[in-house]
Amino acid sequence: MPTVELKTNVRVADPKAFSLEFSKFSAETLGKPEAYISVNYIYNEFLTFNGTFDPAIVLVINSLDNISPALNEGYSKAFFAFIKEKLGVEDTRGYICFIDPGRANIAYNSTTFETIFGGPSK
Repeated sequence: MPTVELKTNVRVADPKAFSLEFSKFSAETLGKPEAYISVNYIYNEFLTFNGTFDPAIVLVINSLDNISPALNEGYSKAFFAFIKEKLGVEDTRGYICFIDPGRANIAYNSTTFETIFGGPSK
C-alpha cells in the first residue's frame, strides 16, 4: 500500500489519464509495486493557499515501512517536480504530508497488513 491523495484547484484535461500517470510515478518514486498503489485526484476549485486561489495543492501520502526524514526529502523533491511539470504548481504553493500509519492500522483483503506481513512496522 501506499495511498496518494492529491487535492488541487488545478483542473486537468483528462483526469483518468493523469491519475494513471500519477500512479506509475508514485510507484516508481516510493519504490512500491503499482499493484499496491491507490491514487485519488480531487479537483476543488475552492482550495486556497496563502489566502489566494492561485494554483495550489495538498498531497497526502500514506505508506508503510518507507517513510522517514531522509527519504521524505527525496520524495518531496520528486513529487513537487512532477506537480510543477504536470500542473504548473510551484513548490511554495502547497504541502505534502508523509504518514506511516503502521501495519496494524491498514486493512486489505479483510485483514491488516500486520497479519499479512507479520509484526509491526519497522
